[in-house]
Amino acid sequence: MALINKSHPEEFILLGFADRPWLELPLFIILLITYPTAMMGNIAIILVSKLDPRLHSPMYFFLTNLSFLDMCYTTSIVPQMLFNLGSAKKTISYMGCAAQLYFFHIMGGTECLLLAIMSFDRYVAICKPLHYTLVMNQNIRILSVHCVAVRNDLRCLRGHCYVTVATVWSNTLDHLLCEIPVLIKNACGEKGANELTLSVVCIFMLAVPLCLIIASYTCIGHAVFKIKSSEGRKKSFRTCSSHLIVVFLFYGPGISMYLQPPSSISRDQPKFMALFYGVVTPTLNPFIYTLRNKDVKEALGKLVRSIFTSKW
Repeated sequence: MALINKSHPEEFILLGFADRPWLELPLFIILLITYPTAMMGNIAIILVSKLDPRLHSPMYFFLTNLSFLDMCYTTSIVPQMLFNLGSAKKTISYMGCAAQLYFFHIMGGTECLLLAIMSFDRYVAICKPLHYTLVMNQNIRILSVHCVAVRNDLRCLRGHCYVTVATVWSNTLDHLLCEIPVLIKNACGEKGANELTLSVVCIFMLAVPLCLIIASYTCIGHAVFKIKSSEGRKKSFRTCSSHLIVVFLFYGPGISMYLQPPSSISRDQPKFMALFYGVVTPTLNPFIYTLRNKDVKEALGKLVRSIFTSKW
């Protein structure tokens, strides 16, 4: 009988919180509540941005895309988490792991770029208000060019995802999902090359957009301090505050996971970080933009009233 040489496991066992089984039921319930909440909140943002003529502006165009990305981002990991937390069999196939790895990170990388473009939108709105319509209409048309500009980085990430999964010999992952830093820790042979590749990709996909955001807000802060009226400064701050909160929630955990060597990451850090930027942030984003934005609140109220009026 011929022996088949397999270079990788057929499936991975995701341990999750196996050492703390009492956490599984509360986490399952929390995910069962937050996932539909995140989906409904982001769908509501997309609907009001499309249906209300007052929201047909570049800012809400970007917000709609952010909501769509958040939906895809959280969907790439939460259903698998729910399945594993709710069943005794906590596994994911080899191809499922590779696909989850790719889609989770490509959505995250695209969101990094989008948040940088949104910071530029706020820069133009505050620092160049008279040119806003002209500049941002052009920017919308060249948004696809920006996406193409990072396509090579995303291809590099895709290749890195599959190479990383292929080099993993242990089929047991101490995590809730397939994520590159955790897979690298389980990889066979020399891990330095994988860590270096991950660092280079993350510099382009995480650090560079963050530098653009910091540069934009440095210019915005300089312009705001020149405004003499306190009301004008408050209005400018309200314009930027929602985006700044989202940037902090998204980049904070991302930096702590991807801009440090995987070998230095603690055992439970990836699990809690994944829950935060994969579940908490996409759930909070619609509320952050809704509660701090008068136009969106009015548009949502109008949509809800129209739904109940049509039913009666």
